[in-house]
Amino acid sequence: MQPRSSSHGLRAATAHCPQYTTANAESDYERDSDRETEDGEDEASCETVKMGRKDSLDLAAEVASGPVPRALEADGSPGLEDVLPLLLQADELHQGGEQRKREGFQLLLNNKLAYGSRQDFLWRLARAYSDMCELAEEVSEKKSYAQNGKEEAEAALEKGDQSADCHQWYAVLCGQLAEHEGIQKRIQSGFSFKEHVDKALALQPENPMAHFLLGRWCYQVAHLSWLEKKTASALFESPPSATVEDALQSFLKAEELQPGFSKAGRVYISKCYRELGKNSEARQWVKLAMELPDVTSEDSAFQKDLEELEVILGHYPHFSGLHDLRNSTT
Repeated sequence: MQPRSSSHGLRAATAHCPQYTTANAESDYERDSDRETEDGEDEASCETVKMGRKDSLDLAAEVASGPVPRALEADGSPGLEDVLPLLLQADELHQGGEQRKREGFQLLLNNKLAYGSRQDFLWRLARAYSDMCELAEEVSEKKSYAQNGKEEAEAALEKGDQSADCHQWYAVLCGQLAEHEGIQKRIQSGFSFKEHVDKALALQPENPMAHFLLGRWCYQVAHLSWLEKKTASALFESPPSATVEDALQSFLKAEELQPGFSKAGRVYISKCYRELGKNSEARQWVKLAMELPDVTSEDSAFQKDLEELEVILGHYPHFSGLHDLRNSTT
């Protein structure tokens, strides 16, 4: 993934596309309809656009540079030209706030019968389930969305293993589902998570989200409890191994590829520096984290960590900005 770019071209591309309806689908989504509000509609700033914009730009580039797609593929499934407007619309909705993410989920559910044979549709549906898992409040709903999303990601991977997006969202959903599982299944899910993040990075090494996910995995492995380590050793011949330094390098790589990609990522960077005894750098990254808005639930959950870090590390020293900070860490 490249650093964020203007959405002007994408909006122009979608302006002339048919808009698919999100009405009349039967799904778990309907249980949430009474709770929907317009809150969060304005959340979609430049900081909210993480993966969706590149997905859409890649689609547009594929159409522009490749041969004109046929209406149907050889196996009888709809061709890219037929499904492109829907995929672009789904990417746009994924970039938005809570209400638009819900609309995107409903949109994809409505069109699963028509396009569910396509890998590029299925991983987007898996991504939408991940969005809904993050938005859900009830534990049972979170688990249900994560489980269903993982199944859609598995279905996408069955159609080929050369899609970084398929591997990435399979990993994300493994992680979301693991939050509702016992210690043994969590350890097993952690192995699947790492396997698919590695595959996503092999296919798309400039993807900041995959580097962020790898950093988070390394950080969590570095902080496994004694019981978790014993469980991993019992389950696997070679239990997972990673250090705080490993985590730091992955988080810094995500930031290098896309500055401001993740508020949570900046918090992790600060935590890593503090644990490595580099308090000056830790203070600076706390300040940088506070400059970003909360986009994900993880960002919001880290507000307490930020406040604790601020107390532990004391006030911020004066520094001239992110450019000088990067120079000081190289």
